[in-house]
Amino acid sequence: MLHKQLRPAIVATLILMLITGVAYPAVVTAIAQLVFPRQAGGSLVRGHDGRVVGSALIGQQFTRPEYFHSRPSAAGTGYVDTLSGGTNRGPTDRKLADTLIAQAVDSAVKNDGAIRGYVPSDMVTSSGSGLDPHISPASAELQIARVAMARGASIAAIRSLVQQRIEPRQFGVFGERRVNVLLLNMALDSAYRR
Repeated sequence: MLHKQLRPAIVATLILMLITGVAYPAVVTAIAQLVFPRQAGGSLVRGHDGRVVGSALIGQQFTRPEYFHSRPSAAGTGYVDTLSGGTNRGPTDRKLADTLIAQAVDSAVKNDGAIRGYVPSDMVTSSGSGLDPHISPASAELQIARVAMARGASIAAIRSLVQQRIEPRQFGVFGERRVNVLLLNMALDSAYRR
């Protein structure tokens, strides 16, 4: 009796494992490679020398004054791509309000001349994944003066570069306008080689 029940269960498990664990992923990967090869490959970004410098989909930490800075990472110190995930801290969390946000606001005031109460939220809070590659146009605007001074460039020239890098809402509907920090910083390096 047990043999009659055990054998079909094992066979069904093996068949489902092959379908869902081998066949389906192989078909989806093959279709993705054919239809969206750049995205399926990780949306890798190459520098002027051809080397991979990052992904357009994963944020990186920029700390030098001549670069636009990404939003804070929830992955601890810096952007560690293996630690993707949010902080699980909400607006009523004392530590978030009293410590983390206060430190980020102080940093924005000190480094970028922000005015307390007018700091874009993405400069002081991390994204849901903790590895967001984008900042808001308002956050980029706030950093323009610092970047221009560090690069020895005019504010108008840096602002023009930022305006060229603003991405619209997806399909004109989803999300908000945004600026990819890695791509913007690469454009800066191309325009102002040191």
